Amino acid sequence: MTERTDATLEQATTNDLKLVERLVEAHDKLMNEISKAVYGQREPLELMMISLLCRGHCLLLGLPGLGKTLMASTMSRAMDLEFQRIQFTPDLMPSDITGTDVIEEDPDTGRRHHKFLPGPIFANLVLADEVNRTPPKTQAALLQAMQERQVSAGRETYQLNPPFMVLATQNPIELEGTYVLPEAQLDRFMFCIKVHYTSPQDEVDIVKGTTSNFEPDVHKIMRADEVVQLQTIVRGVPVSDDVVSYAVRLTGATRPGVNGNRLESVGKYVQYGASPRASQNLILGGKARALVNGRYHVDFADVKALAKPILRHRLVLNFRSRADNVDADQIVDEILESVKEEA
Repeated sequence: MTERTDATLEQATTNDLKLVERLVEAHDKLMNEISKAVYGQREPLELMMISLLCRGHCLLLGLPGLGKTLMASTMSRAMDLEFQRIQFTPDLMPSDITGTDVIEEDPDTGRRHHKFLPGPIFANLVLADEVNRTPPKTQAALLQAMQERQVSAGRETYQLNPPFMVLATQNPIELEGTYVLPEAQLDRFMFCIKVHYTSPQDEVDIVKGTTSNFEPDVHKIMRADEVVQLQTIVRGVPVSDDVVSYAVRLTGATRPGVNGNRLESVGKYVQYGASPRASQNLILGGKARALVNGRYHVDFADVKALAKPILRHRLVLNFRSRADNVDADQIVDEILESVKEEA
């Protein structure tokens, strides 16, 4: 019995290693396929990939027309994921996202019964476009599905099929008529990704590609079931106590007046720091980043590389920061400089 168990474990380990090798091999191919339709924007795409491997969700910040929707839809095509886009508006109701019960009549017996019609949240990759344009009640329905990966309708609960990831977008301009996401809800997003303007050469390629009859042919590089397996493998990547301690100390350094924190910029500009969920995401994201780069251990560099997208939306800044034109990224930079790798 023991020999059989050992053989099974060895076979499982071998299969996992093969799948990780496939991920490393497929990574560049995925980026190449996506780049057929999306020019530039490699960093946001890398972070979206890491978030998917961690079962996380992303908040995309960027001006209109920078390709946020195109990035999401093209990524879903390259990874064989079912894609749905929800345009958030002030009159959007929770049932417009989750689905609703309807009454159906059996044509043979004439008896009526309830039937659940799934909403657009029942997909692998869901783009919540301009999530801050809908009231809190509707936002809460989305965030509940993100956290619990299930939907409640009436007395029934329906599970969302894995893999499942939400990409929510926010427009940094046109704040009139918007509903700001509360800090507790922002904390549900693993990454806050800033989408910037592309380089002039990339913009030339965008204009040439989108003003012609060219239709990018994006091939499927990975399957949804492989993504689900990789999500499990990611959590098994080993990480040293030193790296975990470093991630915790980075998160702790964002909290003013806690554990003797004396970083001047934090005490001056931060009202509330990041929650323990930030420390969890730093380590989990580090594991996925290590695998994508063909490594089976997490390095300090992995944690540092993910510090800004994980911490920036978790820092609640005070009014003085606005007066002095200081943003969260500047504070994270100072934290990275002050917190040493070794305690």
